[in-house]
Amino acid sequence: MATPSPAAPPQTVTPLYGERAIAEAQLITFPNPRVGRSYEVAIELPEFTCTCPFSGYPDFAVLRLLYQPGPRVLELKALKLYVNSYRDRSISHEEAANRILDDLVDASDPAWMQLEADFNPRGNVHTVVRVTHGERQPC
Repeated sequence: MATPSPAAPPQTVTPLYGERAIAEAQLITFPNPRVGRSYEVAIELPEFTCTCPFSGYPDFAVLRLLYQPGPRVLELKALKLYVNSYRDRSISHEEAANRILDDLVDASDPAWMQLEADFNPRGNVHTVVRVTHGERQPC
């Protein structure tokens, strides 16, 4: 009869660099290079994920951000990391869209901003949540 081997000592698991970057994510902005000019910035984030607070199933969405900068412009890598921080968060479609918009507005103080969260169909239901802030100016 074989002697059971002793249990392996627990290993220290260091988070991967991407996991660390996402965990430390903060929205970063820089000065608007054209204050006083009305222009729009369109950003699409096609790999948004979060989890359903009722079922625990993953939800997937395309986020479409359209905004007219105020004094600050969003830095794209920081935005990507911030959005990725939602991947394990249990949150409804409506709350995710509203919370993300609130955080982006707080960070950049745009003249106008719209966020559309277009969630993949699940259970024969397709949800699109669109939230806005401010007044859109002609460009």
